[in-house]
Amino acid sequence: MSAPKSVSRSSKLGPEERDAAIEALKTRELDILVVGGGIVGTGAALDAVTRGLSVGMVEARDWASGTSSRSSKLVHGGIRYLEQLDFRLVREALIERGLLLQRIAPHLVKPVRFLYPLTKPVYERIYVGAGMLLYDIFSYSGGRPPGVPHHRHLSKRQMLRAAPSLDKDAFVGGLSYYDAQVDDARYVSSLARTASFYGAHVASRVRVEGFLKVGQRVVGVKAHDLETGERFEIKARQVVNATGVWTDDTQSMVGERGGFKVRASKGVHLVVPRDRFQSKIGLLLRTEKSVLFVIPWGRHWLIGTTDTDWHLDKSHPAATAADIDYILEHVNSVLAVKLTRDDVEGVFAGLRPLLAGESEQTSKLSREHIVAHSVPGLVVVAGGKWTTYRIMAKDAIDAAASALDGRVPPSTTQDIALLGAEGYQAAWNKRSKIAHVFGVHKVRIEHLLNRYGVLTDELLDLIRERPELLEPLPGADDYIGAEVVYAATHEGALHLEDVLARRTRISIEAWDRGVSAAPVAAALMGEALGWDQARIDNEVGNYLKRVAAEIDSQKQPDDESADRVRLEAPDIVAK
Repeated sequence: MSAPKSVSRSSKLGPEERDAAIEALKTRELDILVVGGGIVGTGAALDAVTRGLSVGMVEARDWASGTSSRSSKLVHGGIRYLEQLDFRLVREALIERGLLLQRIAPHLVKPVRFLYPLTKPVYERIYVGAGMLLYDIFSYSGGRPPGVPHHRHLSKRQMLRAAPSLDKDAFVGGLSYYDAQVDDARYVSSLARTASFYGAHVASRVRVEGFLKVGQRVVGVKAHDLETGERFEIKARQVVNATGVWTDDTQSMVGERGGFKVRASKGVHLVVPRDRFQSKIGLLLRTEKSVLFVIPWGRHWLIGTTDTDWHLDKSHPAATAADIDYILEHVNSVLAVKLTRDDVEGVFAGLRPLLAGESEQTSKLSREHIVAHSVPGLVVVAGGKWTTYRIMAKDAIDAAASALDGRVPPSTTQDIALLGAEGYQAAWNKRSKIAHVFGVHKVRIEHLLNRYGVLTDELLDLIRERPELLEPLPGADDYIGAEVVYAATHEGALHLEDVLARRTRISIEAWDRGVSAAPVAAALMGEALGWDQARIDNEVGNYLKRVAAEIDSQKQPDDESADRVRLEAPDIVAK
């Protein structure tokens, strides 16, 4: 008889691990159950399990399938919050930015440089320069270097040298500064996988449909496994509601709203090929409502965002023709050669979870977060911004831990790197040798290292066994077949959409939104997950309908029309 394992550690998050997690959720009373698999929920699961608590986490769809995969892909202090005098939030976010860049996920979080064009020669330079100086000072205030260079003042000639495609009459000079960027969906799936590695029982496609109560106390949830149709109960001493824009819906199941309301604000981004205008660095532009970023993104630019109220379907927020025209109009105000709708290869829309009641304008609503023990046994965490997820998660678990018997250790996540991070720099320094061994261009190895870190070895093992997996996917040359197989076997991808929209970003980066890649990717997933041909065809059909509905919705004039058209595509059917 073998000795029981004292520590549960598996770096895989595949079908077997999901089955084991659900079995544990059904049969054990947990210390903490986290509801919601976005950036805050996965962060909370990692925070709790690394304190030595028994932890479960469930997500109704895929990891990061809501807001957390549809952000501006920036890890930043929020330079516009300086103008709102929200110094504490900016400082906190900049400290977190340095931590993510240098310790927690250097393979996923990278520095990115921005230009800020000036239209007035003296006063504006002094005003903006003072703000950026404060930004730099705050970034040093966490006791470690910020991980990015400080800001610089630039002349008009220097601006044009850095960004030759700018309209020379649109500015008089400018400044440059640094923030950081991240593939948000990849980060969240890596975070879920890291929580699983440390012993958390995590399962996607498990929907919470009610709460278990003893008197007024919440003691667990009623869960529905959408993959098998099974319904079961999960017992937990404390439940953490980390459902973002769905917070009010989740709270209503227990009959409490938590004393505050979460308001959804829609942000739309465009994806444009990198060759549509010439610039070495990104742009930050002021608009009458907020700010507009032009962000370097591999062979693309991400341009956004909008900021409008959204009261319709939260799962599939839809961009409209008006949203797209708004973004194009503002970015064209500084470009010599204007962009048109024909230049747009991808569009995505996400919802910010803003704390309601502080302002009628969503752009001025607080990005602070709230943690509350709304009823005994239930902690709710809401608001906040992507960059400060770790602080939100820590505060939520602190609140839950305070209600547990015995002393719970403090958070340790400031010292815990994501899987793939440890040894990343050493692997990066060997990238040319790795490329030579596999007979591929160095850029291909760099792509893998910047998505998987040292776990790239696991993909290379797949390629050794099956060299055909080194072939790029049709219409999406940046991605190879091995990444599809790995997503299914190691990263918790259960459906084709999970791979094309989140494990990779083919759905927004490819001109055809992944239509060409879909049959090949589905066949690879089917082989890994044991699908029959009918299932493969169904997955492809559902994805193609999603793409068609999104493209049609982006031609509509208003939110109501776009929402109606987008919802014509079937969602992944629950059993």
